Amino acid sequence: MTKPATLALRALFFFLLTLPAFALEPSNGVPYAHDGEDPEGRCAVDIDAPEGAENLPVIVWFHGGGLTEGSRSIPAELKNKGCVVVAPGYRLSPKVKSPVYIEDGAAAIAWVFENIAKYGGDPNKIFLTGHSAGGYLVTMVALDKKYLAKHSIDANRIAGVIPYSGQAITHFTIRKERGIPSLQPVIDDLAPLYHVRKDAPPFLITTGDREQELYGRYEENAYFQRMMKLVGHPSVELVEFPGTNHGSMVPPSHPLLLKFIEKHSAKN
Repeated sequence: MTKPATLALRALFFFLLTLPAFALEPSNGVPYAHDGEDPEGRCAVDIDAPEGAENLPVIVWFHGGGLTEGSRSIPAELKNKGCVVVAPGYRLSPKVKSPVYIEDGAAAIAWVFENIAKYGGDPNKIFLTGHSAGGYLVTMVALDKKYLAKHSIDANRIAGVIPYSGQAITHFTIRKERGIPSLQPVIDDLAPLYHVRKDAPPFLITTGDREQELYGRYEENAYFQRMMKLVGHPSVELVEFPGTNHGSMVPPSHPLLLKFIEKHSAKN
């Protein structure tokens, strides 16, 4: 091989070595836990990052399904909006019991804090969101600090929490696991309401029409908002979408999520 050709190959080799790490990272089915107790591979994340992403806000989107069904997916409405989007999966009841799925959620969020810079996300601008059971999970992890503390992360590093029609009382699947009727409300240490605190991250809560939502979903979130205000939390908002039910309230929530992220990213 001629000397110019050898020099060209060396130059190409060193160029490849200097490519940004996030450009070489896989983006689908990336495991966030390795405890050997996840035979279905649910403890993994999918990531959508704009080309050339750098220090962008991060949306962590948890799917719904009552903690018994559903799978990770990234809503189309959140793609190409100037954010890195991460969709975690988590193990489900009845194959696991509470609080395993909350612990999975915390492990996924901890993985995001530790790894998202490789994908062009800013670990100081991580926003947690999700619909229904997903909204419940992000609220629990954000408010009960022990779940992220297990991973040496302060939950107050979260930039904001946006639950879509999540439960504020103890989740109905957890009550079912314990033999408690679905219409018997419970507020214990597995209820977000139990953990209201003044210093929590900013909150934007969305629900469907109170007359069309599941059970008392609007009312329990209204009570949650009220209690957060009473303890002195400075930034908690509740939005009800008239004429929508538990499912149809999701699309109109997305634009509010993006505005919330824009507002609170400017503060970080």
